[in-house]
Amino acid sequence: MADSIVFVQIQGDGRVTEVVIPEKISATALRGRLREVGVLNTDDFLVFVDEAEEQVREGATPLPDIRHGTRVHITRCHKIHVSVNYVNKTIEREFAPGARVRSVKRWAVHELHLDHKDAAEHVLQLCGSTERPPSDTPLHVLLRNGCRLCFDLVPEKRVEGRP
Repeated sequence: MADSIVFVQIQGDGRVTEVVIPEKISATALRGRLREVGVLNTDDFLVFVDEAEEQVREGATPLPDIRHGTRVHITRCHKIHVSVNYVNKTIEREFAPGARVRSVKRWAVHELHLDHKDAAEHVLQLCGSTERPPSDTPLHVLLRNGCRLCFDLVPEKRVEGRP
């Protein structure tokens, strides 16, 4: 049986760990392998594959979506409550821990009824900071405390005109 490399990311940690797993693996075996390599060190962490809404549960066999290059997310949050501020509006929704920043922006643009041009000129920025995470960043990596994230939808560049 061939092996695959998966990319493991842990809540609040931007690093990526490569883990070799068998191509066909059960949920129990995946969690065991993650423990074996030291990236899953307590049972209170949940394991998610890519942007899946449901966690990997012990006993589920096999896991169909795991292949070479799959992202595996280790988090304490079953869902991440996200709020996005734009001008004088705030919208909120829950996302899977492995959902990426681009999914939040896509949702926000739709919910706020922004046209394509305006959407292209705006980015998500973490509230109270100047941090603008790359669009492929999984949400759980941005968590510091709890299972909530706040973004401001801001212009990517502000061009000031002449007086």
